[in-house]
Amino acid sequence: MSEYYELKLGELTRKLPLIRLNPTLTIASFVLLGDAELTHYAAQKLSEQITEPFDYIVTMESKGVPLAQELSYCMGKKRYIVLRKKVKDYMKNPRVLSVNAITSSQDQVLVLDGEDAQIIAGKKILLLDDVISSGGSMITAKKLVEDAGGQVILQAAILAEGEASERKDILYLERLPLFD
Repeated sequence: MSEYYELKLGELTRKLPLIRLNPTLTIASFVLLGDAELTHYAAQKLSEQITEPFDYIVTMESKGVPLAQELSYCMGKKRYIVLRKKVKDYMKNPRVLSVNAITSSQDQVLVLDGEDAQIIAGKKILLLDDVISSGGSMITAKKLVEDAGGQVILQAAILAEGEASERKDILYLERLPLFD
C-alpha cells in the first residue's frame, strides 16, 4: 500500500498521509488547518451548492473553524457558532454531550456555550465539518442544536469518508475512502 492517498478536489490536489488507526482500519489524514487555499476553494464550492436559507453555521472545534469562517464570509453571514471540545471558564450555562468519533481513541465531548444556545434558539442552522465519517460528531452536534431550540436544515462537509459518502442527508464535495 502507498504511504499517501491523492485527494483531488476540483482543481486542487493534496497528498494525504495514510494513518493506521487499528489493525483493520487505515484512513487518509485530511488536515484542513493551515491550508488557506483549500479552505477558500471548498467554502466557495459549498456556497454554490447551499440553496436553502439558514441563519447560522455551527461547527465543531477545531478543524471545522477555518471552513466556517470562510463559508460565513462567502455567504454573507456575520457570525458562526463553534462547539468546543471542553468547557471553558468564560462559558455561561454550557451544554455538554459526549461524542465518539472515528479519529479519537477515547470519548470526547462537545460543548455549546449557553449564550450561543440562546442565539440559535428558533433559528435555522447549517451544521458544518471538514469530514463526515461515522457521523458521531454530527449526531451529537445536531442534538446540542436541537436541544437549544435550533433547527438543523443541512449538514455539510468538504469530504464524506467511507460509508458516509452513501448518505443522502448530507452535502459534501468529494468522497474519501477508508482503507483496510
